[in-house]
Amino acid sequence: MVNAQLRVVQSGIKVCTRMIPGFNQLDYMTRLKRLNLWTLEERRNRADLIELFKMYKGLSGIKLESMFEPSTDSRTRGHSLKLKKHRSRLDLRKYFFSERVVNRWNDLDEDTVSATTINMFKSRLQRLRQLKISFYTDT
Repeated sequence: MVNAQLRVVQSGIKVCTRMIPGFNQLDYMTRLKRLNLWTLEERRNRADLIELFKMYKGLSGIKLESMFEPSTDSRTRGHSLKLKKHRSRLDLRKYFFSERVVNRWNDLDEDTVSATTINMFKSRLQRLRQLKISFYTDT
């Protein structure tokens, strides 16, 4: 059901971007790149990171400790706020917010996670996307 809904939204975006003069012959990814737009997958993954940052800063109604466990591994590379990844046998569990965001969060650098405001965090995520274009994609 969710995939069908995503396809409907994405097809609407495809139609709308094709209506822009000079863009009707370009493929979808080229249109997005020229318009500086994000794919739905990238937007979901970015929103997940922003929500986790809000939880970490205490700006969300959900407490970080209720969904995540800090990593106790002392050999942390990247940043000191890494989260423990739980093993999930079922596909259903694998796609929960609390599971899908951990790897991406742990891949962030210290500068990004140490942001003091949400806007600073968002701008550092934007910079990260420009440096590593595939950071927000699942594939």
